[in-house]
Amino acid sequence: MAAEIVNSRSASNADQDGGAEPHDSFDPAFALHRGGKMAVQATVPVRDKDDLSLAYTPGVARVCTAIAEQPELVHDYTWKSSVVAVVTDGTAVLGLGDIGPEASLPVMEGKAILFKQFGGVDAVPIALDCTDVDEIIDTVARLAPSFGGVNLEDISAPRCFEIERRLQERLDIPVFHDDQHGTAVVTLAALRNAARLTGKGLGDLRAVISGAGAAGFAIAKMLIEAGIGDVAVADRKGVVSREREDLTPVKRELAEFTNKAGLSGSLEHALEGADVFIGVSGGTVSEEAVASMAEGAFVFAMANPNPEVHPDVAHKYASVVATGRSDFPNQINNVLAFPGIFAGALQVRASRITEGMKIAAAEALAGVVGDDLAADYVIPSPFDERVAPAVTAAVAAAARAEGVARR
Repeated sequence: MAAEIVNSRSASNADQDGGAEPHDSFDPAFALHRGGKMAVQATVPVRDKDDLSLAYTPGVARVCTAIAEQPELVHDYTWKSSVVAVVTDGTAVLGLGDIGPEASLPVMEGKAILFKQFGGVDAVPIALDCTDVDEIIDTVARLAPSFGGVNLEDISAPRCFEIERRLQERLDIPVFHDDQHGTAVVTLAALRNAARLTGKGLGDLRAVISGAGAAGFAIAKMLIEAGIGDVAVADRKGVVSREREDLTPVKRELAEFTNKAGLSGSLEHALEGADVFIGVSGGTVSEEAVASMAEGAFVFAMANPNPEVHPDVAHKYASVVATGRSDFPNQINNVLAFPGIFAGALQVRASRITEGMKIAAAEALAGVVGDDLAADYVIPSPFDERVAPAVTAAVAAAARAEGVARR
């Protein structure tokens, strides 16, 4: 069975309440979402009693018995190896915050259809009515036999770090928190191309990240893994440094592997002479602070809908500007990463997604741009059909190289 995008709505859905909802008359988003954005379809026919006897009883019993005797056959004779659970507790949904599981479902459905459209991966949205870390871990672990991977989505920090880590330790399938790692992969890909465009190496760059949550932590970690010269991360109270006594355990860990320069104080102070600004905070950065950055700097202001630095301002000082919005060039969009990453991991039945697999994904994504590299084109469009195959192949190869592939 497979999740599919539904392009039309039945008359019964449209008229189920005796007429159109008031919302539908003025907002096309409500019209599109009526009845949900997904459906389930069979991949085998059930036309007659012979088909029924194979798809269900008695034929299905032979398959069940074989799997009971050889559990690894579940990958060959069920959908397990081609389907991902998209799991949330609704505590950090887009820019809406803690809106609960029911209100999160439109986003989770959207994520699922992006998996299908951009990576050919089936996905099932699962919104959990619990926020306790142990309860979430136990629930997902009990659901895991039905899936080949778990995509954690819109779970607030710092709980998301522990949930991902403990689930990956407990399960033998990939567990991937896209808010962290998908953002980091696409950011690294864009940064590699920005550096290539300007004749710089990653090791030549000093970056400053605004936001020490899930995305900021993951971006910092991946940039360090990829060989950046230095990176400092700032939260609402300033640069995360070892000298601060108000850090959470996660931020203390962050302070251990970032900020080699030993910066302290405000974000604006850290930006003086910096080569790269990466915004994942939703705050604002003054024009004066951007002007103080190094000549030819890169500004990746990714907050939605309002970037930390408006592109018109950033272009006055920066050589490359990126945002999280689709109406400006160089959109840092997670859909460039997660479908191909999971497709590659599922293809080889990977037991986990490693740092090497994520860096391979970033390199492949950057490579799609090729010789067309320009200041307004350091990252490809999500609709570029080369993206998912390139990322899928790179991730699968990296999984084999790192010994986590099982076929």
